Amino acid sequence: MSQHRERMSKVDTAWLRMDTDANLMMIIGVWLLRPGITAEQLRERVAERLLGYPRFRQRVVEDPLMGAEWQLDPHFDLARHVVKEELLPMRGQSRDDALRARVGELAAQPLDPQHPLWQFQLIEDVGDGSSALIARIHHCIADGIALIAVMLSITDGGKPPPKATARSKPEPEDDHDWLMNAVLRPLSNLTVKAIGLAGGGLAKGVDKVMDAATQPPQPLDTSLEVARLGYQAVSDVAAFALMPDDSPTRLKGKPGTQKRVAWDDGLLLDEVKIVGKALGASINDVLLSCVAGAIGRYLLDKGEDPAGKEIRAMVPVNLRPLEDAWKLGNRFGLVPLVLPIGIANPVERLFAVRARMNELKGSFQPVMAFGLLSVAGLLIKPVQHAMLNIFAKKATAVMTNVPGPAQALSFCGSTVEKVMFWVPQSGDIGMGVSILTYAGKVQFGLITDSGLCPDPEAIIANFAPEFERLLWLALMLPWGEDELS
Repeated sequence: MSQHRERMSKVDTAWLRMDTDANLMMIIGVWLLRPGITAEQLRERVAERLLGYPRFRQRVVEDPLMGAEWQLDPHFDLARHVVKEELLPMRGQSRDDALRARVGELAAQPLDPQHPLWQFQLIEDVGDGSSALIARIHHCIADGIALIAVMLSITDGGKPPPKATARSKPEPEDDHDWLMNAVLRPLSNLTVKAIGLAGGGLAKGVDKVMDAATQPPQPLDTSLEVARLGYQAVSDVAAFALMPDDSPTRLKGKPGTQKRVAWDDGLLLDEVKIVGKALGASINDVLLSCVAGAIGRYLLDKGEDPAGKEIRAMVPVNLRPLEDAWKLGNRFGLVPLVLPIGIANPVERLFAVRARMNELKGSFQPVMAFGLLSVAGLLIKPVQHAMLNIFAKKATAVMTNVPGPAQALSFCGSTVEKVMFWVPQSGDIGMGVSILTYAGKVQFGLITDSGLCPDPEAIIANFAPEFERLLWLALMLPWGEDELS
């Protein structure tokens, strides 16, 4: 294989083929920079840092039989990928609203398949002396964790990818490697470590599967053990498929081709920690409870009683060591998380969320869902769409929670005041919720289908009030000397 060609992994090929008219598999991010920067500064930084990752110079070439390849774009032009544009609000529209509208437009606009699948739009002046950098990167290039590592590397003082100068040729990933990475290794790493699976006996059993996949044929008893665990895996897939659909709401339905985005000003991370400690819950439990409360309040305001209703969100779970994030590609599983939107009492809802998180422990479903989603992308479109819609029936949203830098970043000498991003939705799922901690704040972002939810800012507006209710209840609890010390 030529040094300018590299076979795309089966998992990344899956994400490449998951694009639909309603949902494009793009990760979209926005940086607000103060003072503003110029397009020339941005292009210089991208050329110096981002192009140190060869993937950003490569286009995708598909073959119906052989899959897809990464090939060096012979007509690569940086100006095509770093585009300067002007924000032009309509009459009566604020510049913030105009920016949100523009991000929504770009979320529904496909990237050019003849060239590398990424693009930066820079609005040099959003009206207050700051700039807005809108980044769109196709999911086949990398998952969210890897892309955060990439974006950190292009900031002031950021480190280049470890092997960018060596330009070593990545080893192609064959079907056996894909099986190991997409199914067997996640079964060990995610289930035992990330999810915290209890039971050393089962952990040893998973290790036997790993050994059997990498060693020569073994005696019959080991083969039977592998078969038993394989049956367990298939059973968990079946359990997911037979899982009841989540509650019908106005947020579920057939999405169209128009998107809306919204984001908030952020909560103070220290206050979220205080609430979690006071109520015996994790930071994640607190934030997810606020998400559920905000959605429930939105439905109530629209005249739809959420009482007794629950919805599911498919939550990505990282499967790779963070030090390997620079290698790009996709390495994550999915957790089907139930959100109790019908519980009005904020403390009761928080405890319900905590219980739901505990229920996820000991299940193969996160990695089985990932395997199902990955396989779907390799099939012909009608079968793929049918498989993806299993998720749409079981879930209302895709939701991700990503920890970002504790201190504000600097880029081209300017401060990155705010960072936000939005996850793509597969199949007919019409909502994506993003939670990001950055510079001492927790920021919420929402992307919705305009037909199912034309006003995501109304949901976003409920996040802070839902948290304030928890905060006041936490402050009303009795505090002893230990808690105050």
